[in-house]
Amino acid sequence: MTPRWGILGTGWIARLFVADLILTGHHVAAVGSRSAQTAEAFASEFGIAQAHSSYEALVADPDVDVVYIATPHPRHHEDATLALSAGKHVLVEKPFTINTTEAESLVSLAAERKLVILEAMWTRWLPHMIEVRKLIADGAIGEIRSIIADHTQKLPDDPAHRINALELGGGALLDLGVYPISLASDLLGKPVGIEATATFKATGADAETGILLRYDHGRTAVIYTASNAPGPNRAAIVGTEGRIEIDSVWYTPTSFRLYDAQGAIVSTYDSEVPGRGMQFQADEIERLIAAGLLASEILTPSESVSIMATMDQIRQKIGLRYPTE
Repeated sequence: MTPRWGILGTGWIARLFVADLILTGHHVAAVGSRSAQTAEAFASEFGIAQAHSSYEALVADPDVDVVYIATPHPRHHEDATLALSAGKHVLVEKPFTINTTEAESLVSLAAERKLVILEAMWTRWLPHMIEVRKLIADGAIGEIRSIIADHTQKLPDDPAHRINALELGGGALLDLGVYPISLASDLLGKPVGIEATATFKATGADAETGILLRYDHGRTAVIYTASNAPGPNRAAIVGTEGRIEIDSVWYTPTSFRLYDAQGAIVSTYDSEVPGRGMQFQADEIERLIAAGLLASEILTPSESVSIMATMDQIRQKIGLRYPTE
């Protein structure tokens, strides 16, 4: 049976995800909000059969098999715990949680209940990233020496906006920086050293953060993330025998070029996907459920914990702490 989705939260990211699910034939059975009116409006917009006026009612719905967590960052741990405790598989939006302790708690609970928990780092399953990993595995650029990537946007300066609200986990690092940090983890693993510097909004949220991740054998990842300035949003993977340059916006369906060691273009790749491309992460969790597997080899629960630990260390370096901790 095709897994039936329950959507926990009705914000912007939930709307994007559900649009892609419906476009590509996934079964969205229910939506839950803390407001009956909001849940009903969301259900009406997307043709969802069941609208629940509480998260508790959503996770208790017998017609829901997997719950997508789309609430603000500080609620991820609480809401994913609620869903796992109700026996539901979980796809939880990035960042996975606010800190490593919360991440470890979710992974432990999912393993105990023998349920799938997957971080919704949708970039990992995009076709161009699948091809990038294949080229690297085939030795197309030799040994990776460095990753250079940014995620930078000009977002609202309003102190009340979620991106600037420290109590909601706002700031460039958790909202935007998680993408290039996850890319570095994907290709280079866990760093052995971290340096970081940041500037801050008046609210205390980080406006921009520059990060240097050091790995064994002298390899590095150079990352810049900002919520107050639009950058190129490109990524480069530099190897001993060539490089891969991923075009803007690198973490969405896009194109890339493979260069040899002399700087000549060897090949190019262009993405053509239906919708925004968020359905591929749903395909993955449905595959895991059908196969009786608990972890994706592309992004394991333990790697999500490791990425959270890296961001905790970056926050220690820049002096960033959230009120909910």
